[in-house]
Amino acid sequence: MMKKNSFLHVDLDAFFASVEQLDNPQYKGKPVIVGGLPGDRRSVVSTCSYEARRYGVHSAMPTAKAKQLCPNGIFLRGRMKRYHEKSYEVMSIFRDFSPDVQQMSVDEAFIDLTGTEKLFGLPENTAFEIKRRVKKETGLTVSVGLATNRYVAKIASGISKPDGFFQVKDGDEEAFMLSLPLDKLWGAGSKTRQRLNSCGFYTMKDVHNAPLSTLSTLFGTHTGNFLYNAVRGIDSDLFEGEAKSHSISAEQTFPFDLTDIYIIETELLELSYDVFFRLLKENCNGKTVQVKIRYDDFSTVTVSGTYPRNIATSDDLFEKSCALLRKKYEFGRGIRLLGIAVQNLENGMDDAQYELFDFGEGKKKAVEKALYSMQKKDSSLYVRKARNFIKKHD
Repeated sequence: MMKKNSFLHVDLDAFFASVEQLDNPQYKGKPVIVGGLPGDRRSVVSTCSYEARRYGVHSAMPTAKAKQLCPNGIFLRGRMKRYHEKSYEVMSIFRDFSPDVQQMSVDEAFIDLTGTEKLFGLPENTAFEIKRRVKKETGLTVSVGLATNRYVAKIASGISKPDGFFQVKDGDEEAFMLSLPLDKLWGAGSKTRQRLNSCGFYTMKDVHNAPLSTLSTLFGTHTGNFLYNAVRGIDSDLFEGEAKSHSISAEQTFPFDLTDIYIIETELLELSYDVFFRLLKENCNGKTVQVKIRYDDFSTVTVSGTYPRNIATSDDLFEKSCALLRKKYEFGRGIRLLGIAVQNLENGMDDAQYELFDFGEGKKKAVEKALYSMQKKDSSLYVRKARNFIKKHD
């Protein structure tokens, strides 16, 4: 008998804002907006609390716009090392339940529970135990979706946010997708939905009734295949991962298409923090960097570079990622997803090389490792790198 797949998608609820409310109880129940301050040049929202979302604030929104929508909001600059510390705590709990945890970003992961029933019981019971432990041990809440594939699990995790759980049982994937409004079609941004509407598609059933050939003719091969599979609850390649033993990666899907290069590179900066923090945690290094770009038509391109020296700092990773992005990105096209990976990993951080060839990165790395160690001992430390101080790419 074929073993039934069981995937959890676990999403930390309003993660950055929730950490701020956890560390600052006076912020609980109030609209917290993390990113930049309203007066900062071209700053954007990273995350906001559910109280702020009621005003229409969302991630990647210019902070000035967020201030207009939510004038009484509490605007805070992010504390990335603190967020990564809490993320690591949560991901460690996940790994107690499965050896196959695919971390997608600092605040979400897939957990493959296939074959774990003899150890932990039914997958739905495991899901509730994970939720319980995360709340007890970290003070944070997660929303969980359970399904037989990653795509459906991803959508299910958003059904009853925050602190929710939703299961789509084996055989119910297609019916579940058809029960949803079209704006719940995860991965399809506003432009794709507008194009669907302009072609006469207003519901999931409208898309479902169209042959693959029609969808491919109207929207192109990539988008057509995605739409055809998605409305049927069939998994896609949206969540393909790197081999865990050979890379550390992070990626982010955006609520709308990004075209502004400043905002795009700001997102790369956060991804660089994420990946480099995990390199420090895992005591790994690597010389190969890959950037992944998914456009608004679901076509995906990657670009990579291998360098003479290992990645030294988060700044180093950010600079290399920006250079790779500019080498491959078709300027003006909308970006739905960005990802960064450091590949071909080796054990150890290889500090010795900087004694012979120190181009300034050795000192920077020593500072970052010292800050990381201090942060582990005292998580209340406020450590942040301003986007404006990163070298500009003209």
